[in-house]
Amino acid sequence: MNLDKNILCCISLAVMMFTNTQAFAQHAIRGRSYYVNTSGDDLNAGTKNKPFQSVDKVKSLHLTAGDTVYFKSGQTFNGSLLLTQGIQGIRNKPVVFTSYGKGHAIINAKDSVGIKLYNGTFIRLQHLTLVGSGRKMGNTKDGLYIINCKEIKVEDLNISGFQKSGLLIYASQNILANHVFAHDNGSAGITVEGPYAKTESRNIKILNCRAENNPGDPTNLTNHSGNGIVVGNCRNVLIDHCTATNNGWDMPRIGNGPVGIWAYEADSVTIQHCLSYKNKTSKGGADGGGFDLDGGVTNSVVQYNVSYDNWGSGYCIFQYWGATPWYHNIFRYNISENDGTVSDSQAGLYVWNSSDDEKQFYDCEVYGNIIYNSKVAAVCFSEKSESKGIRFYNNIFVGRDSLIKGKDKIGDAKFWGNNWWSIEKGFNADCITDIKAWIQKTGKEQKDGQALGLNIKPEFKNPGNTTITSADQLKIFTNYQLKINSVLRKRSIYTGPNGIGKIKL
Repeated sequence: MNLDKNILCCISLAVMMFTNTQAFAQHAIRGRSYYVNTSGDDLNAGTKNKPFQSVDKVKSLHLTAGDTVYFKSGQTFNGSLLLTQGIQGIRNKPVVFTSYGKGHAIINAKDSVGIKLYNGTFIRLQHLTLVGSGRKMGNTKDGLYIINCKEIKVEDLNISGFQKSGLLIYASQNILANHVFAHDNGSAGITVEGPYAKTESRNIKILNCRAENNPGDPTNLTNHSGNGIVVGNCRNVLIDHCTATNNGWDMPRIGNGPVGIWAYEADSVTIQHCLSYKNKTSKGGADGGGFDLDGGVTNSVVQYNVSYDNWGSGYCIFQYWGATPWYHNIFRYNISENDGTVSDSQAGLYVWNSSDDEKQFYDCEVYGNIIYNSKVAAVCFSEKSESKGIRFYNNIFVGRDSLIKGKDKIGDAKFWGNNWWSIEKGFNADCITDIKAWIQKTGKEQKDGQALGLNIKPEFKNPGNTTITSADQLKIFTNYQLKINSVLRKRSIYTGPNGIGKIKL
């Protein structure tokens, strides 16, 4: 018995010693600092006083947890930073690549990739500018390519001049992209992708990013390009306080087109507090909209966003042929202004289903939104719009003349408690200019025999004149506030739990 106690004591002591040794080892990891300066020499020790000279030297380093590589701010380093050796940091001691001094160091990749990060864990990339030779000037790569990685933070990066995506995240998990400015690239500003499933790319946050003037990939003649931020084959993705503008104007084909911020074949995506404006598509091409939940998206939310002056619709509810089923999605508390005036939608909000099968496209709630359009319609149903369980309630729909373009293909869409206003005719839907007659004839805006639709002029504070250019400005955006004495402020469209009174930008 005493022997057993002694053995247990020895085992406990050994465990304690091992645990303390591990804790000490973790604490003792301080990491090394390496400096890179164009006036240095790759034969140097890499200290601040004796720095390395090139990105090629950095590629040869055996970097471990806690190490930091500093590039001299304001200097240009030619070449690609290929971090493909499986760099492994730890949670509290990541491996860091950054600038030192005032401003950013510049990595000029010319015709190649800026930074390629493969099979790495706990790595931070920050305060750097990546430049390619241009989407039509010889570059054929992505700016920052993160593949098969985990626990990566990307902060304060400026990425331009790459033919593909400024930032591409592929088959990676637990990734944060914060304050990335991706502009003047080809395929997209920021892309999340993975193998054809919704599992390998997951737990990704895209925060405070800007995708601007990514016109299109001149070599892609078979699919869309020129997107702002696009995420696909992924799950659990948050896009928050991001801005997309002037993308897609040079897509080199006619067909399905780009969108400012959107998702496809994705599960549990949230797009919120974002601004998407003045995005485009090719002449004669489709799309060019503000926000989109497209083919195969499930359990996702688009909320508290503003879109305006996009060539395509501000909010797109889409399912394409060949996609996995689209279902359980929500569009709420968003604002659209004068979207959809150029491409085929001709409306602020667009419903389209090219699968021709309502079993592939079902269960969507659209509530508390303001769709304002002084140029075309508020809502469009494509000739291909078979759907089940799309419910529109407590929205304000304003159109120039006819409020609805096209018809709900199988007549299953529900409209409850929305306010409709035609700028030219007061009310005009389905060629009927009296809302009571419309309700009676179509059965829309009825529930349990009660008429729920409203026909009241909203009298917003400053409609049709949006000029904000950054998602940061949404907190001061007041154009679509209702006047204090507005009748709508007393109706459930505003006061209800799903009313526009919940819009908080």
